[in-house]
Amino acid sequence: MSKWRVVIVAESSPSTPGCDCLAHRFGNAADRPERRPRYVSEMSDAEWALVRDLLPVPGWLAGRGGRPEGYCHRQMIDAVRYLVDNGIKWRAMPCDFLPWPRVYAFFVRRRDLGLVAELHDRLREAVRRSQGRTEEPTAGVVDSQSVKADATVTHVSRGFDAGKRINGRKRHLLTGTLGLLLAVQVTPASTTDRDAARVLLPTAKQHFRRLARLWADGGYTGHLTDWTDQHLGLILDIVRRSDDVRGFQVLPRRWVVERSFAWLLRSRRLVRDYERRTDTGETVVLWSMTMLMSRRLAAQQCPAPARAA
Repeated sequence: MSKWRVVIVAESSPSTPGCDCLAHRFGNAADRPERRPRYVSEMSDAEWALVRDLLPVPGWLAGRGGRPEGYCHRQMIDAVRYLVDNGIKWRAMPCDFLPWPRVYAFFVRRRDLGLVAELHDRLREAVRRSQGRTEEPTAGVVDSQSVKADATVTHVSRGFDAGKRINGRKRHLLTGTLGLLLAVQVTPASTTDRDAARVLLPTAKQHFRRLARLWADGGYTGHLTDWTDQHLGLILDIVRRSDDVRGFQVLPRRWVVERSFAWLLRSRRLVRDYERRTDTGETVVLWSMTMLMSRRLAAQQCPAPARAA
């Protein structure tokens, strides 16, 4: 039996500049050609410049120990964005990216350590600053969306929404007045909006202490309005739909969170719920919103050229 051992070096893309992996920190920058995006979901150089500055610093760079990461962060993020945007299976990851088990491990590690939420919050603060707002909002809108669940979703984490006649899960969103996500919670579709809000709102209040006013639909009426005022110091206003109006109607304040749901459905991974775990579904929502905000910031810094007359 041979005593030779094969040393496997962590893969990285030599054409991806500006990463914190070993290959790019200690490699020769002149040997790396300019990277060209191959898919619509991939980041442009201007977008990556924004995201790279907002990424949490790896532990081995901050002196907290740990094994140095040998893969390319930009290529890993592009792979996750491709999955969220196109709704593919993990095993169907294109060969242009790293092997899917490695991308999945990157996704799970960022989910469990809360690094995706940290990147999302930093992007949201940057977007709010670009709009002339303070980093922490004072008002928000809360609502839920029922989506069908795939066969991979276990029966324990799914339910039946009798009002929408949907067997699946619910996404409970709390957004600011700009429509940017503040908090998300995924529950079985049988969970009522009031019960989910008693978990979602206290968590959000701990992170956003200046939050003082919320708007919601008729599903949040009842004891919840008094409970939020007494225990959280939040004013919950119910925006009701007029019974005399038929068809579509734009309701004050409530349309903001409805638009946020429409933004999420641009990502095909969120058209249905394919995730076995609810926290994975919440992480996919965060990834979808990071795509939207990073593109918006990059478009503001690099406006489109004017058309010739």
